[in-house]
Order: sequence, then C-alpha cells, then structure tokens
Amino acid sequence: MSGRKRVAVLVIAAALAAAGCGSAGDGGGDEPETLANGRTGPITYVTGKDTAGWVQPTLDRWNRLHPDQSVTLIELPETADLQRNQMVANLRARSDRYSILSTDVVWTAEFAKSGWLEEIPRDQFPEFSGFAKGPVGSCQFEGKTWCVPAAADGGLLYYRKDVLDREHRRPPKTWAELEDMATTIAPKYGLDGYFGQHSMYEGLTVNAAEAIWSAGGDILAHDGKDVVVNSPQARAGIGTLQRGFRDGWIPRAAVTYMEEPARRRFQAGRALFMRQWPYAYSLMQKDPAIAGRFDVAPLPGPSALGGHNHAISRFTRNKKTALEFLKFISTTEQQRFRLEHSTAPVTQSLYDDPRFQEQFPYLKVLGQSIASARNRPITPYYNDVHQAIEEAIYPVEQGQKSVDDALRELEVKLKAVIAAG
Repeated sequence: MSGRKRVAVLVIAAALAAAGCGSAGDGGGDEPETLANGRTGPITYVTGKDTAGWVQPTLDRWNRLHPDQSVTLIELPETADLQRNQMVANLRARSDRYSILSTDVVWTAEFAKSGWLEEIPRDQFPEFSGFAKGPVGSCQFEGKTWCVPAAADGGLLYYRKDVLDREHRRPPKTWAELEDMATTIAPKYGLDGYFGQHSMYEGLTVNAAEAIWSAGGDILAHDGKDVVVNSPQARAGIGTLQRGFRDGWIPRAAVTYMEEPARRRFQAGRALFMRQWPYAYSLMQKDPAIAGRFDVAPLPGPSALGGHNHAISRFTRNKKTALEFLKFISTTEQQRFRLEHSTAPVTQSLYDDPRFQEQFPYLKVLGQSIASARNRPITPYYNDVHQAIEEAIYPVEQGQKSVDDALRELEVKLKAVIAAG
C-alpha cells in the first residue's frame, strides 16, 4: 500500500471512529445524557391544540428570560387519539425532536413501561405536596414518578336550576335520587331525564367507570394486574345505565352523544341533568336562552380524573434545560396563570381562592370533584383496556346484551390483554 493510500485509510478510520462516539440521544458526548448530567440549549414543548391560549405566552416569558435555551411549541392535532399516535411514533423512533410532552393522564403507565420517559426527581418539585391526590397518582407507575401534574379535569352534574327550584328540590346526591327526579320531574317539563357521553369512544369508558365506582365496584385492582370488573357492584353500576336506556330516562339518542352533542342538547333546554366536563359552563353562560337557568353539582359518585401531565422524553437533548423548564411551568404562579385561561389547576388550594371562585362560579364544585376523582385503570395496556370496555358496554346501552353477559365477556377480554402484555 502506498503512503498516500495508507494516510487516506487512516483518515477515514478516524472519521468513522469519531462519528461512533455520539448518538441522536446523547448529543455527541462521551456518555448518554441524563437529567443528572444534562446539557442546556433549545428544546421543544409538545401539546395538543392550545385552545385555552396559555401555552405561547408561557413560552414567550421563558424565552425572554433564557434566550440561549429557547423553547419551541409543537402543536399536535386536537383529538387525544391523534396526539397519542404522533407521540408514540416519535418515541418509538427514539427521536430527539420532542422534549417536554403534554400527556393525557391515562398514558403514563404505557409511556413509562416502554422506557420512553425520564424519571422525575420529586425532591426538586416542592409543589407536589400541594397537588391533589388524583393528579399525583396519575404520574405514578411501579413506585416511581414519571411526570408532573399540569392540568386537572373532573366531571360535573349539570342541572336545570330553574326546574329544581320550582319543585323545591336539591340536586341529587345518589343515582337513586337522580333516577327518581329523571322519571318524575323531567317528564312534567317535557325534558329528557339524564345523559352523559355514551357513544363508542373514550367518553363511554369514563361514564361506565363512574357508574361502576358509584356502586362500589372497579375495573382493575389497584396494581393494574387483577381484573375485578365482574362483580355485583359493577353489575349494579352498569345496570343503572342499562335501566336508564330501557326505561327512557336516558334518551335512546344518547348512544351517539360525545361531549359536544350532549352540551348542545342540554344548552337547547332539552334535559334536566347532564354529566359533562367544566368547559361547557362558560360556553352555556354566554347563551341568553340558558344562562342563569342551570347550575352544577358533584356527580352521584366519584368522577373520572381528566387532565394532562408534563413529562420529559428520554430521547431529547439538552435535558438540563428540559428539567428547568418543567420546574418553571409547574409553579403555583403558573397554575394561577393557567386558571385565568380557564385551565383547571392541580394545586388544591387554588380552588378555595375567593377571587377565582367569583370568576369561575363552578370552581368550588370542581375542586370537590377533583379532590375525590379516581384514575381510570392504570395499566401500560390502557389503549386495549378502554377499547374492550367500550365494546362490552355499548351493546348494553342499546339493549342488545345483558349486563351479566357483558361483564363476563369483558372480564375474559381484560385478562387476555393483561396476560398478553
């Protein structure tokens, strides 16, 4: 080999060796980047469509204070399923494009089990001590913390205050009371008795879980491994929904209702009671046809916890910046700012703030809902679990399957899902 060729081979070998020292996940350093040895620099914040309008102003404030550690917003589609699909595709590819993830409360176990998230150092987030129990629980999996609660949500029972006042009745506290009013009072005023979200989608899982919990049952045991849905309590809970459709105090059309169709029908003055999220309150108060004629109360049982958490992708670069930004958006001050933009906080004390209670009349009731809210099944296989629940319960609502058969079949499906995992 000539001297010139030998030099060329050595140069190529050196270049290949240098290229092998780094990777997309570690920024080219000698060891993989972690939160403990993280670097600083630009990162991204990934969320669904910012309908509340608080995200970009928050990023702008951080960027003014940290111009060399800028945060860029990446907005995903508005629906949760599409958001999850895009996040999962990014994380499976081990891409460093997504840094801070705004995740649904039901995704934690799946993302953590898959090795996609950085474990959160709880000792660096004193705010945890003031967070509501449910949001904190939604960030836990196998004894570790994988995200920081960001925004909470809880179900409310909307009711026609004008009608109940005329009847000298208070809002129902149990399903038995609700059923009584839905069958005796609602028909006197030409109203449907009650509905929630009963179409075959995530909302049906929420409504079914709440009915089961209200009767003292559950779907999975606390460890997420034992299936407990085929119980007398669960049969009683789902039996209430079945009876509502059968006897007519839940209208047949409700099997097509998602959040917005339910809101529009209630807003049009067509029902006595509605299970709904708090976002609908301000929308309906703007409608003079219904404003002042409705109010909210706690559900007749625990609400399913809704909301979002903030997590750090294991594959992002500049993890020190990611951690510091996560601390920045987790403060009580930031919680107040988001509440001003109608995003329910996870800090329990904010629900007792008189200034916010005046601005958001439903806030005190929402605080009660979130304080007692329960997490939907905490499992890495949640996507399969909620689909199995919907497939089992939807025919019950339509009168095509008995409660006993539905829960027996659901038990078998859920055991198979967990065993396959």
